Amino acid sequence: MKKVALVIAEQQFRDEEYQVPRDLLQEAGFEVLTVSTTTDTAVGKLGMKVNPDTLIQDLRPEELDALVFIGGGGSEQYFTDPLAHELAKAMVEQDKVLGAICIAPVILANAKVLEGKNATVFPDGADVLKQNGANYIDVNVIVDGKIITGNGPEAAEDFGRALVKLLS
Repeated sequence: MKKVALVIAEQQFRDEEYQVPRDLLQEAGFEVLTVSTTTDTAVGKLGMKVNPDTLIQDLRPEELDALVFIGGGGSEQYFTDPLAHELAKAMVEQDKVLGAICIAPVILANAKVLEGKNATVFPDGADVLKQNGANYIDVNVIVDGKIITGNGPEAAEDFGRALVKLLS
């Protein structure tokens, strides 16, 4: 069974960007791990409460088929996080699926894995993507190779479906 790690912030992750792709991935038969910097209750922007399965520092890229950073204002905690960047780079090096939605593609840009790639992001993050060599395109979801980016809550379903397709 393929394993997908969804990384959420401790506070202010975007509820539907987590829930919709998670549900679609589970329906498709994938094992979904919820990951954060705590295993205590994480709280979404809209009030969703989630108890993460594991800590981000315990992730092993070689054991995952996909790593996805969920957006929302709280995802800023990973923008300059060296561990998040290392994990993103490892997924690319191992030719595995790497995703981010909403403002979270900033994490991938800062990890230098979007250079020369087509990518999207919540409009606030467009400059960071461009500064880090990404080809920013203002659309809901972009898949470039095994990297998938989405631009916000309204893209959650398309993003989830694209993840399922990429992993199938």
